[in-house]
Amino acid sequence: MKKIGIVGGGQLGKMMILDAKKMDYYFVILDPTKNCPAHSIADEHIVASFDDEDAMLLLAQSVDVVTYEFEHISVKALEMMEKQGTPVYPSSETLKHIQNKYYQKEWLRKHGIPVPDFRAVETIEDIEQVANEFGYPFVLKTCTGGYDGKGNAVIHVKEEIKEGYEALGAGQLPLIVERFVPFVKEISVLVCQSLTGQVEVFPIAENIHKNSILDETLVPASLSKQSEEMALQIAKEVTKVFHAIGMLCIELFLTQDGQVLVNELAPRPHNSGHYTIEGCYTSQYENHIRAILGLPLGNTELIRPTVMKNLIGTTNGKANLHGVEKAYQSKNAKIHIYGKEEVKVGRKMGHITVTATTLEEALQEARYVHKILYFSDQES
Repeated sequence: MKKIGIVGGGQLGKMMILDAKKMDYYFVILDPTKNCPAHSIADEHIVASFDDEDAMLLLAQSVDVVTYEFEHISVKALEMMEKQGTPVYPSSETLKHIQNKYYQKEWLRKHGIPVPDFRAVETIEDIEQVANEFGYPFVLKTCTGGYDGKGNAVIHVKEEIKEGYEALGAGQLPLIVERFVPFVKEISVLVCQSLTGQVEVFPIAENIHKNSILDETLVPASLSKQSEEMALQIAKEVTKVFHAIGMLCIELFLTQDGQVLVNELAPRPHNSGHYTIEGCYTSQYENHIRAILGLPLGNTELIRPTVMKNLIGTTNGKANLHGVEKAYQSKNAKIHIYGKEEVKVGRKMGHITVTATTLEEALQEARYVHKILYFSDQES
């Protein structure tokens, strides 16, 4: 029986395990939260922090292969795992180039992949100097650790620079300034590459964000044939450039003048790929596991139009879900609850997927179900 280690026990790890258990693989997770989402279905759980190198090595010694469900982990620890003989996918080398947004953008630019203009900055004076070059607005980001809008600040006028700088750590973390892109759509392409070199690409997803957090994913994305071809070509080139084994999510901007620019990368299954569970013949999670084991990849074609809508916390407290019985009267809706004990404002608690004959029908049904479901302190 193959034993697979996952660094992280959140919803992405949980969904990897759910799909892979069909083949009876054995899973060991490492996560500091005892009752994390993947805890209830993992075979073993090493409760330890992500910077505990001894725990990381214990994980590696317990399994045949290691993967991870988020990228804010120690590259050094992954290198140690590899040196002792446990393969890690995506590799430490891949993560090294992606983890820091400045290095990621530099690597993309070096290989001719289109990205927004960017500059590394350290001080307020540096930011002001780049602002004079780029103009306003611009985006100030931490190079590491940011997600779901955290670690980002859009600066509209010079007076906001100091506030944004201080909000992002006042120089304690490396920073990058990016030219603001007046995009018309945000899209993502999910690519999976197996150890054997086989590459499969999922249908392009159109993503709608609220408060910098993914709200809805619509598939197929509404794109011109030219934009679709550009996005798919860029995605395939990026996969080669980073030698990524397993899932790689390429987030892209489609601009007003028809350009396609890479925004950010995630070397793992991605929130915008949740739709693949019901929407495609093979999910991103199953293909990720197949890829890291060197197995042939499954069919990534879309079965029919699909919409995914996130369930995001609007209150703080115990995570008691309400409205399921009424929501399930909507026959096409699939509800995924991650199993987090506490709900927090802005926290991803679950998602809804709807497949239908048309995208409009799926979107309408997903939004209807979303209005019914809510979390509260009160038990149902």
